[in-house]
Amino acid sequence: MSRRADFYILPQADEDSRLRFICRVCEKALQQQLQVFIHTEHPIQAERLDRMLWQYPEDSFLPHHLLGNQPAAPISIGQGSQLPEHRQLFINAASQLPEAAFEFDRIAEIVIQAPELLTHSRQNYTRCRELGYAMHRTDMRTSGR
Repeated sequence: MSRRADFYILPQADEDSRLRFICRVCEKALQQQLQVFIHTEHPIQAERLDRMLWQYPEDSFLPHHLLGNQPAAPISIGQGSQLPEHRQLFINAASQLPEAAFEFDRIAEIVIQAPELLTHSRQNYTRCRELGYAMHRTDMRTSGR
């Protein structure tokens, strides 16, 4: 199986838009029966995602857990050096991709229009390309999605 990196470029610059889109990517991944790991920058961001996933979609929720808590679920949220047992889909909610991300078959990065994050996303894109990931870029600024 070839490794794949998806970069979704959002028109917004705010963190909430990024986190909501991560929920959307998680929903699609579950439909494809993928196990998901969301790498967060810090505990506050992990807790925000935890709350959002309990309310997404509006009439349901996406089964998830914070790493270290039980029971396990198809979506894991972690930070720092925390990693799940699987190596299927790594969603980056932090600024930089840790080296451990490159152990995963798929990487997803949600790019928002915040200058510092744009710089990191460009570096992450370059690194994925250098490591031979099949690169996929979806520009949501022009697609009207």
